[in-house]
Amino acid sequence: MQRSQAREFVLSALYRREFIATPLEEMLAEIKPGEQRSYIERVFSGILGRREEIDAMIGSHTIGWRFERLGLIDRNILRIGVYELLYDDDIPPEVAIDQAVELAKRYGTEQARVFVNGILDRIWKEERERKVA
Repeated sequence: MQRSQAREFVLSALYRREFIATPLEEMLAEIKPGEQRSYIERVFSGILGRREEIDAMIGSHTIGWRFERLGLIDRNILRIGVYELLYDDDIPPEVAIDQAVELAKRYGTEQARVFVNGILDRIWKEERERKVA
């Protein structure tokens, strides 16, 4: 399994969790994650552990939209992007944004790629400014 496939799995696992609290271990048994297992576990559990914080950050950047109005897929793509941007030092910021946009192109709503790119870009710029200050 490649990293992009692992991200797709994390997206589907997060989406599934919106409806049924299926343990990650059970979902992993359905695939062969190989060397991506640790990435999947780290990102999935990291997002769940910081979900309120991540959701609040996304919500503060969805100008004109309430967070709850975002499509479930778009919302979970943004969660993955924010997590990789801010909490996963193994993923370069440009890669995190690019991969989230790719997920949005493939699985998101019609305008999702532009929306996802804009929100993640603003979050990343604010984070860089905060670190410099």
